[in-house]
Amino acid sequence: MPVDNGHRWKVLGVGVAANASFSSVVGGLPATAVYMRATYQLDNAELGLVLGVLGLGIAISEIPWGLLTDRWGDRPVLLTGLLTSGIALLILAMLAFYAPTVVLLAAGLFTVGLLGSSVNGASGRAIMAWFKEGERGLAMSIRQTAVPGGYALGAVVLPYLAHAYGFIEVFTASALFCLVAALFAWLWLYEPDFSSSAAKKQNLATSTSPLKDPRIWRIVLAIGLLCAPQFAILTYAAVFFHDFGNVDISLISATLAVIQIGAIVSRIWSGRWTDKNKNRRSYLKACAWLSTLTFLALSATVSAASFYGISQTPLATALIIGVMVIAGISVSAWHGVAYTELATLAGASRAGTALAMGNTCVFVVLFATPIAASALMTHFSWSLVWLAAAFCALLTVPLFPRVEKNYALELGSA
Repeated sequence: MPVDNGHRWKVLGVGVAANASFSSVVGGLPATAVYMRATYQLDNAELGLVLGVLGLGIAISEIPWGLLTDRWGDRPVLLTGLLTSGIALLILAMLAFYAPTVVLLAAGLFTVGLLGSSVNGASGRAIMAWFKEGERGLAMSIRQTAVPGGYALGAVVLPYLAHAYGFIEVFTASALFCLVAALFAWLWLYEPDFSSSAAKKQNLATSTSPLKDPRIWRIVLAIGLLCAPQFAILTYAAVFFHDFGNVDISLISATLAVIQIGAIVSRIWSGRWTDKNKNRRSYLKACAWLSTLTFLALSATVSAASFYGISQTPLATALIIGVMVIAGISVSAWHGVAYTELATLAGASRAGTALAMGNTCVFVVLFATPIAASALMTHFSWSLVWLAAAFCALLTVPLFPRVEKNYALELGSA
């Protein structure tokens, strides 16, 4: 079917809907933890297992789904993943009638993770196929806003359903999110015409598997490492503010909301700006340096407030909040640009595998970051937590691709 320039925005909408639907499950179920523990009569260790296996399923299935996407195409993989994950969630809803054992619940959520992870690589590859160079940064950045948007949707809707009704409704609503996204994929997602000489040239030039390309592995590792400071804020900022500064919960929530809103705005802006200026690589290095410096500033501010015993004063609280907001936005602003560069290096025909590699590394880091942050906070100090975050950001500077003299010319001719 020939490429319809107006249709590409529908394809982008499918990508956003697919990512938001699955992200609402990933981000919403942990928010129901208190109700899940009571409903299924879990202890804390069992609760951690149940919530952890969802991410484990995602991490180990990303690359297989990416390989299948490059072989079969976006449409069959995305439809298969959304439909089967929706069915798995409906089965969990039916099992909720009987309050299944922890093994059944964990197996069900592990299966949801295995199936739902298909949305990441498939939706990204579709964007690479439909959008040309000069538009991909914006398109990929818009797609990436679906992740925090889906987290927010799940964190609002699922705990309310768990409290007011129960987990039959929680899992049914989650299933409906995925099934509605599958409907839009069935209506609008299909392969564009790859018969043009430019597309053929690109496919020939990128015949090497991303799994064997050291350039791809460098940027994959950079993406994973630069997510560590972001996950440190997402998982422990509320605990940090409460324990270190005795900050009111409403102010903590407002601070985290500002960071998420700033992340969404900065991702969209950065995608458009780098498309216009053809400077993705320099932008990524700038974000890595800025993240390093802002987390260093956060660590130094926390250390000084602790040393002088002023951690709970209004001035120290305001200063720490201000620095954390800047650090949180800085370390979240690069996602769409980095995934665009990753997919561009791999080529449209191999983008599914490359994007899956990046997401695998991200979910491994998501698993490791809370463990590492908890150990540093328990045995050392909060200042060291933020210093370690700065170090992770610094490590990404040499990993992101270097800016070459002919880079902008290559982008302009793509």
